[in-house]
Amino acid sequence: MLNKIYTHRLRLILGVGLLLCFVFIRFYERSLFYDPFLNYFKGNFNQTPLPNFETFRLFLNLLFRYGLNMLISLGLIYLIFKERMMVHFSFFLYLIAFVVLIVTFFLVIHFYSSQNNFLLFYIRRFLIQPLFVLLFIPAFYFQKRNS
Repeated sequence: MLNKIYTHRLRLILGVGLLLCFVFIRFYERSLFYDPFLNYFKGNFNQTPLPNFETFRLFLNLLFRYGLNMLISLGLIYLIFKERMMVHFSFFLYLIAFVVLIVTFFLVIHFYSSQNNFLLFYIRRFLIQPLFVLLFIPAFYFQKRNS
């Protein structure tokens, strides 16, 4: 076991480095990104109206954060599986998911305002957190093992 870890130490170091990138994004989210919903969802958001926000600036910052998480996730997927096809497939899944999530996010804000805060909370969570990599890695592992 230790011999296997020793032979793959570069991959292990890169993997830990990529995981630390996720931690740094989360740790510095207040200074890196414009997100008026950070404080909003920390409080009792079911009883309060939505915060004021700049739509275009919020969109760009959600895109930037999603893009960073996507790039780190794609790096992890390549590091684990060493297959470009999986990375390309994941990239297109990420793009489709972003379009669906961002459109849904702004539709919920526009049409439901503060009536459906839990839906808004979870859509935003998928936009700002690297949750898809937690789905893709086991799915690709299962796929690779069974093929």
